[in-house]
Amino acid sequence: MSLKEKINSDIKQAMLAKKKDELTALRGIKSMILLAETEKGATGELSADAEMKLLVKAAKQRKESAEIYNSKGRQDLADIENMEYGVISRYLPKALSEEALKAEIEAIISSLGVTSPAEMGKVMGVASKKLAGKADGKTIAAMVKNLLVQS
Repeated sequence: MSLKEKINSDIKQAMLAKKKDELTALRGIKSMILLAETEKGATGELSADAEMKLLVKAAKQRKESAEIYNSKGRQDLADIENMEYGVISRYLPKALSEEALKAEIEAIISSLGVTSPAEMGKVMGVASKKLAGKADGKTIAAMVKNLLVQS
């Protein structure tokens, strides 16, 4: 079942359960998918990778917006963003633990034969693609930098 089909099914369930907040978040995701499918140069159907990138982007936007609202004292708006982040995160793969992330990055570093922090870009390119949705980009970068400095 594609992401679009899952979202449509969950929209129907949210309608039946009369969950307005969840319904709003799901419709937002569906809107992002439809926009991506119909943008210029698109084939009409998104790949699993493109769907994942879309979800990661949406989750990151909600998380950053919530942080901004919290810093400005707007807890009401932060709560809405956090709820939408929760809905979006249900469709993302389970996040890696710190130990699992470290093991994955160490494997990437050894497979590439990278030994110095100057070659961090090579590792980040592979790690960002392989770990998309499983870890935040900032976390990946910090872990890569830490491991390369140690070696």
